[in-house]
Amino acid sequence: MRKLTTVARLAGLPKSFWIVFAGQFVNRIGNMVVPFLVLYLGQQGMSAGDAGLVLGAVGAGGLASQPLGGSLTDRFGPRLVLVGGLSASAASIALLGCARGLPAILAAAVLVGVVADVYRPAAAAVVARVVSPADRPRAYSLIYWAVNLGVALGGLIAGILTSHGYWTLFLVQSLTTAAFAVVTAALLPADRPAPRRTRSGGDAPGAGALRDRLLLALTALNLVNGVVAAQITVGLPLAIRDDGLGAGAYGAVFLVSGVIIGVTQPLLSAWLERYDRLVVLSVSWLVFGLGIAATALADTWPEYLVTVCVWTLGEIGAASFVGSLVADLAPEHAQGRYQATFGWSYSAAQFVGPPAGAHLYASLGPGALWWSCAGLGVAGLVAGLALVAPLRRRLRPVPQPITLEKVG
Repeated sequence: MRKLTTVARLAGLPKSFWIVFAGQFVNRIGNMVVPFLVLYLGQQGMSAGDAGLVLGAVGAGGLASQPLGGSLTDRFGPRLVLVGGLSASAASIALLGCARGLPAILAAAVLVGVVADVYRPAAAAVVARVVSPADRPRAYSLIYWAVNLGVALGGLIAGILTSHGYWTLFLVQSLTTAAFAVVTAALLPADRPAPRRTRSGGDAPGAGALRDRLLLALTALNLVNGVVAAQITVGLPLAIRDDGLGAGAYGAVFLVSGVIIGVTQPLLSAWLERYDRLVVLSVSWLVFGLGIAATALADTWPEYLVTVCVWTLGEIGAASFVGSLVADLAPEHAQGRYQATFGWSYSAAQFVGPPAGAHLYASLGPGALWWSCAGLGVAGLVAGLALVAPLRRRLRPVPQPITLEKVG
């Protein structure tokens, strides 16, 4: 049995993986601008409606970001796209910080959205190329761990920096993103051409990401789960407000969730690796949906804390293995497009989920929103389990032909 120690989790992964790991960690620490964008725009004298319009512009641009990054990755190679995408993202954040007036800010916001996640399919493709299939679940779960630790630390640091002016957020994000680009250019090996055939006897199955039914099914299910996750930023703060707990209680949600992920994720994901990844994913979608839905039962901060613990465990199980599943489904020459197609579900969920949740909460009442989250969690379990057998058949190793050596 594989030891569930931190050292065992970190051993045996190549240098290129650790470059991506460290870069994602630092980049997420510096990802400060968008979470504080509403407050910044308010300080600039913009109305809440205008601020919402700017956030919508970022979200609309984000719908194109990962598909663009995936296509460029498969055409030009992940290293080049990492460097170019990160450099463009650093420049766009600086441009947004310098923009004045609603039209200029909207244009900069769209650009920020378009280039923000171009690097992500490229980073995932690097991991898929340099890490063996057997180690991919561990590698992608470690990336998820680094991203979440970075987000938690970034939120704390950003809160401190805002006391010195919001310009510090733009500066730090631009510098950390540019630093990731420089490190990638200096340390990652040059891209190598990907083979056009990866299995004997023909083209790899699902060579077109948009024609791969298994990939599209996983993407759709992840989109559904993402709509539930969006209620952490919509339904949950509204419920906390209605219970009279204040903004401090809502901020503590992210701190508690981040601590749980930081402490438990490496060991929990190591234990879960012993089971079928899609089964774990399906059950995790259910746990996450029910945990979010349990918000309806909470009235006090300790009760909210229990719900946070439940949905955070579901989040860990759901997010730790999806990257490796997509990487295993993808032909080597299409890693970028496969990761981008799946990654698009996150952008789409953030575009659809908040307004849908706000509408349900305001129009039909909180109960309608929380029952919907529970129903979507159950749907994720049922649909995910239905894909287990097809996925196993797809990922079954191809038998190698038996050759007889000539004797004498």
